[in-house]
Amino acid sequence: MSIQLAVAPIAWSNSDLPELGGKTSLETCLRESREAGFTGTETGVKYPLDAEILGPLLETHGLQLASGWFSGTLRECSVEQEFENLRQMLTTFKALNAPVVIYAETSGSVQSQQNIPVSQKPVMPDAEFPEYGRKLTEVADRMADFGVRMSYHHHMGTVIETEREIDLLMENTGSSVGLLIDTGHLGFANADTEAVTRRYGSRINHVHCKDIRQEIFKQVREKDLSFLDAVLEGVFTVPGDGFIDFENFAKVLAEIDYSGWVVVEAEQDPEKANPLEYSRMGYQHLSNVLHEAGLEISS
Repeated sequence: MSIQLAVAPIAWSNSDLPELGGKTSLETCLRESREAGFTGTETGVKYPLDAEILGPLLETHGLQLASGWFSGTLRECSVEQEFENLRQMLTTFKALNAPVVIYAETSGSVQSQQNIPVSQKPVMPDAEFPEYGRKLTEVADRMADFGVRMSYHHHMGTVIETEREIDLLMENTGSSVGLLIDTGHLGFANADTEAVTRRYGSRINHVHCKDIRQEIFKQVREKDLSFLDAVLEGVFTVPGDGFIDFENFAKVLAEIDYSGWVVVEAEQDPEKANPLEYSRMGYQHLSNVLHEAGLEISS
């Protein structure tokens, strides 16, 4: 089994907070991503979604396309409409050999609403999960047939945020619905990251690694802040710079025989946390713990 290390462009330019890195060029992001040691990148707000444009850009910088975010609205639309919404991304990702699309249900989400506390996120009634799961599995089946798998992202401010909500989603979906593990979001939701990872090892097909600054996290909870205000306060950072135990997490990835992309994805203010410097920190820490866990990192 082997691991490939990628970095998300959100460290350079934040799509939900345009004031963070808004003037940073895509060229800078790609060049510094490779300079930090990574061989892959996810898509971001400044990335073209035309394979004939994006492919040569990535190749120039020695990067592969690991994945990218899709804002799902399946609670509000049909399977057919959602698959059509995905088609352009799927076409580009298949052409560039990206293994998964990161899917998250964003209907009613407060993740991008700076004036709404994350505690006021939407809640999916238990009774809705079977039908939602059926529809999601059908979309995932179609994606797999197309050649790019779904990796479902549990995310703060959305209907799938807590450990229980992840359990309900997994129980009500088929194996074509892969699971993305995000250490930062699980930690923020007070979930047991290692237990969730072990429980759904066979379904995990993408991994996001970000750390949490404990003191800021406590303040965010006490002040009942929105997700975006928590980001602005600096709640997230790269692996090795917070309280999450990535050494043990790497051991769990080895236990479940995980193989695929592991992505450093820590949204911060680039004026306060230099993207190149922090990406290097994250790369070094992850490389060390993954090697210690016996996982091979592909170059």
